[in-house]
Amino acid sequence: MSVTSRPTSQDTALEEAFGAPLHHLYIAATAPGASAALLRALELRSFLVLAEEQVVRVRDRVHQATDPGRDLGELSADALRVDAQWLDAALSARDGYLTAVTGLLRSMPPPGPSAGRPVEFAQARITTALPPAVPARAGAGAAGVPIAKAR
Repeated sequence: MSVTSRPTSQDTALEEAFGAPLHHLYIAATAPGASAALLRALELRSFLVLAEEQVVRVRDRVHQATDPGRDLGELSADALRVDAQWLDAALSARDGYLTAVTGLLRSMPPPGPSAGRPVEFAQARITTALPPAVPARAGAGAAGVPIAKAR
């Protein structure tokens, strides 16, 4: 079974973000000019499929080993220790892929038609009245006051 047909915990979020069912997204990704965001999202989804599958396999193996109907003599602490390490690694990978998918989806604009014109920001207009201009006179300081000559 291909990763494209296996479900993940993020399929609904991906479909909502890109505005199409997964099978349409995979078709769109093969078309020339497919968006980089779509390609990244589907690549991350493929990694997530594998990580979630690992988590499920190890979980099921631990459940089987600890089934109440099993003989206690078959229970192995070493095997459970290895499974716990494997589960930790699988959960860590899954968490990393979930973080990456979530970050990518948050950075995307909402689906739907984009506005045909750029956003215009309202600019505040400041109007001030300047004081009347004073004609400059030779030897005059500020406001037409003569400057005293130093002796």
